[in-house]
Amino acid sequence: MAKKREETPPPGSPAWMSTFSDLMNLLLCFFVLLFSMSTIDEAKLAEIVASMSSSFSVFDGGARSIGDGMLISNGVSQLNELSQYINSTGAAADSKQDTQNLEQYDNDPQGLKELLEEQNLEANERMAESVAESVAESGLSEQVEVSFTSQYVELTMKGGLLFDSGSAQLKEEAERVLDRVGEILMRYSSGLIEIEGHTDNVPIRSAQYASNEELSSARALSVFYYLLDHAALDPTELKHAGMGDRVPIADNSTEEGRSRNRRVEIRIYNGVL
Repeated sequence: MAKKREETPPPGSPAWMSTFSDLMNLLLCFFVLLFSMSTIDEAKLAEIVASMSSSFSVFDGGARSIGDGMLISNGVSQLNELSQYINSTGAAADSKQDTQNLEQYDNDPQGLKELLEEQNLEANERMAESVAESVAESGLSEQVEVSFTSQYVELTMKGGLLFDSGSAQLKEEAERVLDRVGEILMRYSSGLIEIEGHTDNVPIRSAQYASNEELSSARALSVFYYLLDHAALDPTELKHAGMGDRVPIADNSTEEGRSRNRRVEIRIYNGVL
């Protein structure tokens, strides 16, 4: 009698596995629908954020861990922005410390005045060093002298470089110098810029200028107009004045001293102070 041939299972996965997979898919769709219909309690979320911020200062710099946040999501720029985040929080701390330092001078106005003047002097010294570097890079070290006080940073140019004797008409070489000076002013002019014209004490009487006062004013105005036309400076932050021979910086009894007194000064007032 012949043996009965054994039946082989059909190819593929067992039938129960297909049923189980369908069930899992249905459950997944069900929970996705539940999640899509759910809402977030914004009031409770705001309370949590405020609590975290006050307890750990996690969000003081405005950073987030998801989206366009400063700390994580910007990829290769993460380290640079982390530095900005640290600097911003550090600046806030410095500002708080400065406020505390000023409060101790509530009953000492003279001490407060001296403190502010010292801080202004330090700030203008740093600015003067930066301006002097720019002057050197522009090749103007021989034509422009940089100095500073607690109120401003000053650029001084000799009158003989800019004008002929008794004239307020800019020389051609003076225009090249003023072009470079204008570029420097655009970098550092965060506040008022003042242009002053000065002369020596030798009297002048000409058909065009009756005195040194008028000549110095005309020279300051010439520089003012040139910078206004050739540099992107705010005209409301520019002023000019003629000082005549009233503010000498050298001895007018010598030719060298008179040459130094014939000058134009440009003062950059620190707008941050």
